[in-house]
Amino acid sequence: MITEKSKNVDDYIASFPQSTQEILEQCRQAIKICAPQAIEVISYGMPAFKLNGILVWFAGYSKHIGFYPKASGIEVFKEKLSIYKSAKGSVQFPLDKPLPIELITEIVKYRITENTQNSKLKKK
Repeated sequence: MITEKSKNVDDYIASFPQSTQEILEQCRQAIKICAPQAIEVISYGMPAFKLNGILVWFAGYSKHIGFYPKASGIEVFKEKLSIYKSAKGSVQFPLDKPLPIELITEIVKYRITENTQNSKLKKK
């Protein structure tokens, strides 16, 4: 949907129709609540949250919200994600269904732990 590169997450979300903006904002808030120390950035043209590296990305499309928790975030939750269209590092949440906030929260918490552990290993 984006024709030009967004400068920040607010600009990115504002570029979508109101109904999609609301769902993108729900996703954003769910991530912020469980990762309040994470920094919002635009990465690969999408909103992302960074904490010891990228935790997750999310993006709006005409029929779904794309959620990108890296391959590990998909693999660990593949059973719970099986009702959604997914690939190695992504999952699609349809716009016409409620956003699975609880599942997003679980995945983000997992990614925080994973990034923290990886960061500690790199420092050794």
